[in-house]
Amino acid sequence: MAGVLSRTYNCDEPESRATGIREAADAVRLGQLVVLPTDTVYGLGADAFDPEAVGALLAAKARGRDMPVPVLVSSETMLAGIVADLPEAASRLADEFWPGGLTIIVRHQPSLAWDLGESLGTVAVRMPAHPVALELITETGPLAVSSANISGSPPATTVDEAHDQLGGSVSVYLDGGECAESVPSTIVDLTGDAPVVRREGAIDAEELRKALPDLDAGAESDA
Repeated sequence: MAGVLSRTYNCDEPESRATGIREAADAVRLGQLVVLPTDTVYGLGADAFDPEAVGALLAAKARGRDMPVPVLVSSETMLAGIVADLPEAASRLADEFWPGGLTIIVRHQPSLAWDLGESLGTVAVRMPAHPVALELITETGPLAVSSANISGSPPATTVDEAHDQLGGSVSVYLDGGECAESVPSTIVDLTGDAPVVRREGAIDAEELRKALPDLDAGAESDA
C-alpha cells in the first residue's frame, strides 16, 4: 500500500473532524489503513474483517503474524457481537474500566470471517476513551488496531510521529493532538481458569483487583 496519497485532518476543528471521520471510514471500507488518536497512543487501524487490510497493517509495521492485532470496539454491544461466550469477568471489567486503558483477551466467535494473525481463537479487545476513536469505530464497526509505529520503535504519541514512521502506507491520518497518557493499555487474559495480567500498563493490578479479586498479576509480556 506504499505510495498512497495521505490526507491529514485536524480533529480539533469541527468541520475538519467531520470530514476526517467520513474519509477515514470510507478508507477503512476500501481496505485501506488509517491512523487514529486514542487515550493511550496513536493507533494504526484497518477493517477487522478484511484479511488483506490486516495483512497490510502488519506489513506497514514490519510485524509478524505471531503477534495478532488487537480489536477496538465502541460499545459493549459491539464486544458481545464478536465474543463466543462473554465471561462475567469481561462484563465486570468493561463496566468498571471502559472506555479506558484496559485490553481484555477473550475467545471470539468461531464463525467470524477474520484473520488477525496467529490468535488461536482468541482476540484482544479494548474500548478507547477518545471521542474521535469512538466516533470512527461507531461508523466502521470493530477495527483492527495496533500502535502506530514500526515494530521495535517507540509508539507514536502525536500524528506527526505516526506519519514519520508510517508515511504513505496510511490513507487518512486523524490528528487529535498529543495523547494524554502515552502509556500502553494493561492487558488481562480472560481465556483461562482465572484472569491473568499479561502486560501492565495504564491500569495497575491493584485497581483491577477491586473488580476481580481473583486476578493473577501474572508475568508481564509483549502481548
